[in-house]
Order: sequence, then structure tokens, then C-alpha cells
Amino acid sequence: MLTELTNGFGKVYLTIDYDAANKWVHNNWIGYQTYTGVLAGADACLFPIRENQCAYLLNDNRQVLGPWDHAVDWIANNWAPRATEAGLTHFAHVVSTESLAADSARSMFLGIGGRLHMHMFGNVDEAQEWLRAAQAAAGRTR
Repeated sequence: MLTELTNGFGKVYLTIDYDAANKWVHNNWIGYQTYTGVLAGADACLFPIRENQCAYLLNDNRQVLGPWDHAVDWIANNWAPRATEAGLTHFAHVVSTESLAADSARSMFLGIGGRLHMHMFGNVDEAQEWLRAAQAAAGRTR
């Protein structure tokens, strides 16, 4: 089931969907990201991870405008431990490599450290291939 989160102007800034065919949660972030929006969105994606006992997340930031450095510390130190506790093991992060959002993503990657298997990708196809390989290596597609 698709979940859409909207900002104060009624614009969708995040869609969250459990992709049953691929057995992963797919987040698609859109536009400028506020601190409050990032927290609400990151927390919202924990529900389908828990509900579907899903270990894989495809997090797409290609449509994000601007940096979201203001939330990096919270993601690394608050959200990531709760995500792993919910069952997340693999985090594929797609970002336009020359965007300001890519700088924020690199900071997040460093902050998360070894808590999750996380890789950054410049396109969604490579991210999906990495997730499928991780599923095959784990011998499961939950």
C-alpha cells in the first residue's frame, strides 16, 4: 500500500511503498526536505519494514532539492538503530551524484557506519541489482 506524506503546502514530499514483488520498501523523496519532514518520513518507513519483516530498503533521493544535513545526525544516531532493530539490514541509497543532497547522503553514510549494509548509487537500476544480489546471498527474499 502506497503512503504519501505531504508538507504544509499540501505537496507530496515522500512516497513509501512495500514492493511485494521485489520484497523491499521503496522510499521516493521529492523536493526540499525539512528537518521535521525527514524525521516524519524516516519514522513512517519503519512501519512497512516491521509489518513485512523486510530487510531491504530502496531509498530514492534523485528528486530531492537541496541539502538535508540538518537531519543527518538524527538519522545516524536515532533512526538507524531503530531501523536495524525493526529488521533492516540493507540500505540502497540513490542520489544524483552532483547534487547538494549527495553531500548530505555521504555524511549519512559515514554516520551510519557499520550499523547497516549501505551503498550509494547514481541510478536506481544499480541499486536494485545490489539489493537483489544481497537477497540472493542471504538466501532469502523477505
